[in-house]
Amino acid sequence: MSSADPQGLQAFPDELASREAWLEPFDWYREMRESAPVRYDPSRGCWDVFRYADVKRVLDDDGTFSVNPRLADDFQEPDRPEEGLLFETMLFQDPPRHDELRGVVDDAFEPRAIRALEPEIRELATDLLSDALDDHRGELDVVDDFAYPLPVVVIAELLGVPAEDRDRFKRWSDTLVESSSADDETEAFLERQQQAQMEMASYFFEMIADRRESPQDDLMSQIVTRELEDGSRLSEEEALGTCILLLIAGNITTTNLVTNAVRCFDAHDLFEDLRAEPDAIGRAIEEVLRYRSPVQAMSRVATEDVTLRGAEIESGDRVIAWLGSANRDERQFEDADAFVPDRSPNQHLGFGHGTHYCLGAPLARLEASVALEELCARTATIETVDTDLQPVRSSLIYGVESLPIRYERSSEN
Repeated sequence: MSSADPQGLQAFPDELASREAWLEPFDWYREMRESAPVRYDPSRGCWDVFRYADVKRVLDDDGTFSVNPRLADDFQEPDRPEEGLLFETMLFQDPPRHDELRGVVDDAFEPRAIRALEPEIRELATDLLSDALDDHRGELDVVDDFAYPLPVVVIAELLGVPAEDRDRFKRWSDTLVESSSADDETEAFLERQQQAQMEMASYFFEMIADRRESPQDDLMSQIVTRELEDGSRLSEEEALGTCILLLIAGNITTTNLVTNAVRCFDAHDLFEDLRAEPDAIGRAIEEVLRYRSPVQAMSRVATEDVTLRGAEIESGDRVIAWLGSANRDERQFEDADAFVPDRSPNQHLGFGHGTHYCLGAPLARLEASVALEELCARTATIETVDTDLQPVRSSLIYGVESLPIRYERSSEN
């Protein structure tokens, strides 16, 4: 498991092992939906589920399909400290513990609370984009210059990280979500990761202690002071795990949503239309969530023997629910392989489904909408640079490590 793959999915299916296959896995999904909608992969020791109705069932049945990886027959405790902390967070807990942990921060991510952040997020997006456009003059990297720093700074502000510490905070975050390249599977890579973990853990532990002593109007204070149903509060380790989860999950989702949207809008010549009708961006983002979902798969563990589309899944077996395939299922979506920016209805599973529906979905939607509105407003033209895209090295997250674009600035900016 890695920070870019926080659910610890096992190795890629052989069919998606190449760069080209993971950039465009959709033909394989279609083949699996038709020929093997529920299949066991002995090389990875898990079941794969591909059709919309079956994926939705797996995500919706907490009693039969648990998020707790420790229930898997082949579970091994992680070596890296921050991964063990994540196992105690809501991400890997079933109800009722999940609901109790999520309740600590739930109100901070409700749509009304998130809407109140819009002016701050827009100001931040404007500043980031203005700096990028001024610095690069005609060509920039959507990921490094815009889509990645935006959610990192937003989460930092929500937690209450002081402005003077945000560069350090971003550096730790950069390292934690860094993917090792094929020639960097080395001790140096692991040492960078471990050093960042230790430094950030030390920083957060100090912050946690400070907020326990002197609470402020920020999310960190809420995390450490909110009482659970039994009157207790999160331990230091649980509070730290929650902070790391918010950092990793928050920036990964928004970064790849914005980047995937730019890919989609350019490929389908939509930027001009969206400049003329900015209100259409929100619905187009929903189609991005369906068409190129930032999260392509979620992992579950069967808690009992269960039959799914004739397949006999045993208790302790891992089950991988392929959201990216479900979102292209012809049984659910008309013309499923077409990008339809105003598609309606659009009941995609881009943010999951059921109990574990993404906590940060309202924030990711707002950040993406603001980011893309500002990008459209401040440019007259955008086109992606013809280059060999490199997919994010994760069997869970779907995006690209870099997305260079050429642009012309609008006459008003």
